Amino acid sequence: MSNVTIKSSMYLLVGISAVAWFLLAHLGGLDLSKVKDFFGLIPKVVSFDLLIIAIFVKWGWKLKAFRGWLVPFPNLNGSWVGFIYSDWKNPETGEKPPRIPVMLTIKQSFFHTSYMMRTSEMESSSYSEGFLIDPDRQIKKLAYAYTSKPRLSLNERSIPHDGTAVFHIIENPKQKLVGRYWTERLTKGEIVLEYHSKELLEELPEDLGEHPVTEDGNRR
Repeated sequence: MSNVTIKSSMYLLVGISAVAWFLLAHLGGLDLSKVKDFFGLIPKVVSFDLLIIAIFVKWGWKLKAFRGWLVPFPNLNGSWVGFIYSDWKNPETGEKPPRIPVMLTIKQSFFHTSYMMRTSEMESSSYSEGFLIDPDRQIKKLAYAYTSKPRLSLNERSIPHDGTAVFHIIENPKQKLVGRYWTERLTKGEIVLEYHSKELLEELPEDLGEHPVTEDGNRR
């Protein structure tokens, strides 16, 4: 979390605590000029702060009102669909494969994000994730390391492997993730995704092939 959002969080928490202190004192008919009344409210104020923090961490961080000044990263929860453009070449023919329909599901909370990518032949899950957000440099990226497990029937030509993916987060004019990946098999490629739904789907949508995404990320 950046220094700006840390400061904003501290200022907001102090402000909430002050409001809670005066509100509880008013409701309880207490005099804050008295040491006993002032310090006697500490447990209640702390409990109120913890409740507010819990609500924020569970739901509040998703609100656009907090984006930027308090929450540095976007809410990416849901299913994203698109295509993989691999540089792998068939050793027998020397040809690259056609683009591969793919779906990325993102499960995100305030403290953690997990990524699951699926094609018709493999499933990969993240084990290390992070955001790179720097508004001053116009940088909005996510990156994660993953383990890919192809279907058992494909083990002869595709074995389990690890890799890394880095995506540019595009929010305007429409939500897209445009990125690259590398694997320990020395293959790499590009991935272009568009936001599909807030649901975490477990298989590729049937209409993905009917509404293809071009290499620049636009449906045609």
